[in-house]
Amino acid sequence: MLTELVRYAEKNLDSEPGFTTRTVRWLVELAQDGGFVNVLPLGDDKGEQIPRCPEMHNMNAGGRAHFLVETLQTVTLLFKPNEDPKKVAGSREKHAFFKEMVRRASAVASTVQPLVRFLDDDEQIELLRDRLAAEKAKPADWLCWRVAGADPLQQTEVLDWWRGWREVDQASGKKDASAKRGKSAVQNINEPQAAGMVCFLTGEALAPLATQPKITGLSGVGGLGTGDVMAGFDKAAFCSFGLEQASNAAMGAMAARKYVDALNHLIKNHSRKLANTLVVHWFRETVKPEEDPLNFLYEPPELTEAAAYGSARQILESLRSGQRPLPANNRFFAMTLSGAAGRVMVRDWMEGSFEELVVRIEQWFSDLEIVARDGDKTAPAPKFLAVCGAILRDLKDLPAPPATTLRRVALAGLPIPQPFISQALARFRADLIDDKPFSHARMGLIKAYFIRKGGDHSMSAYLNKEHPEPAYQCGRLLALLASLQRAALGDVGAGVVQRYYVAASQSPGLTLGRLFGNAKNHLNKLEGGLAFWYEEKIAEVMSHIQDRIPTTLDLEHQSLFALGYYQQIAANRAGKNNDTNDTKGEK
Repeated sequence: MLTELVRYAEKNLDSEPGFTTRTVRWLVELAQDGGFVNVLPLGDDKGEQIPRCPEMHNMNAGGRAHFLVETLQTVTLLFKPNEDPKKVAGSREKHAFFKEMVRRASAVASTVQPLVRFLDDDEQIELLRDRLAAEKAKPADWLCWRVAGADPLQQTEVLDWWRGWREVDQASGKKDASAKRGKSAVQNINEPQAAGMVCFLTGEALAPLATQPKITGLSGVGGLGTGDVMAGFDKAAFCSFGLEQASNAAMGAMAARKYVDALNHLIKNHSRKLANTLVVHWFRETVKPEEDPLNFLYEPPELTEAAAYGSARQILESLRSGQRPLPANNRFFAMTLSGAAGRVMVRDWMEGSFEELVVRIEQWFSDLEIVARDGDKTAPAPKFLAVCGAILRDLKDLPAPPATTLRRVALAGLPIPQPFISQALARFRADLIDDKPFSHARMGLIKAYFIRKGGDHSMSAYLNKEHPEPAYQCGRLLALLASLQRAALGDVGAGVVQRYYVAASQSPGLTLGRLFGNAKNHLNKLEGGLAFWYEEKIAEVMSHIQDRIPTTLDLEHQSLFALGYYQQIAANRAGKNNDTNDTKGEK
């Protein structure tokens, strides 16, 4: 998993220890004399991603700030109203550190000398702070600079100074740590955790990082706003063999920087929220967004009125058939992530061939295909969240495990867990009683359950009059009896469906006989042609059931009952323009 992230970074990013990509919201322009000129918003409401921003190490030591690119709170001392005095004091300490870093850099990099003059002028800082407050900037927003028309982050002398300072400071930190443990620097070098270990990712002998860079962007799914670590060993119980901190999963600075940059980039640019997790995916070889099967999984193209099937399937078929050329031997990778107490939690990991992925996504849509409520065509290919919502009352209640499981079901071609069908069936009944419209995704999920279970279950998107299961035919019969009642009596409020569906679907032998007997009274109220039509339809269904009306139905057969009921209603509606029946109010 981490190896693939490193490969992604090597192909797509310019990673280097001591630098990171940040989402920067504001650009501050300064004149040659250090005077404040302007402040401009960058990117969208959240900002613009700026690569190769200096990243300070050992930030946990306190009082430190990042070089050049920092938050408004640290640089301009912009605070929220009634800010905690301790936080104000800490920010002032960071502000002083930030100024000192810029002052040191200015000794060898003339580009930042105007910035030194700006930071030494309290009136200029106040002008910037007032302007930012008027723009409704947030203290936690990041800023960068344009000094006398130049970007310091693009100046070789500035970046070289930072690299040199960082190397010296890190070496000094190691000596200080050795001194605290009562050991010389030479003794420390000979310790297993300091040198001679093998990098977990590259296999090279190296001195591993004590702590690894943080993953950002998980604050909305349980992560911390300051970032979370993928490999962290801050508790004694997490350590072994006498190793300290991240030496327990030894990685060099470059390898760690690459996987962190890759994951941060994917979270920012190629992720979507699913329940309380983030899902990221990528391909070994570049795939255009319009040809990405995983995009179809979440946002399948809409159907036109005349389309018999989703355009997603047409695109997938063209990919599989070679009409759209694709890189050979391509592979996909997908991760499901969340945060927990400062750690990155990998909830799921999947990988496989691109060709296999295309087949799986196409099969997913094919399995979910179901006739629309009006019976004239198949329903639009459902979005993934609609399928998740098929088992819930409200998508706001969607927990991560079911969403992750359904996603794995789709991508790996696995059977649908029976508990999901139990939940979908419960929601189907509740919607019937509440007289809500049928959910296409829910009916498609029930159908897909039988297809993925294996064997011949005679599943079809449309009504299957020859279906061999009595449970399916009993569902059809109830749909016809309900339609007959409405044709004979009109809207009677709580009709056959609202009053008897649950009982009929669980114990058809005890319920349908009574309803069937009452149907004779309804037939007598109809004119000859319409009465004959209903008699013919009911007789056709009974010819399939014969004397096999089940006494009780288990969960799977109740699902077949629901499918038979739904598909018969859709078939009725498909012919409503012929005035052969009236299905108004039947969902």
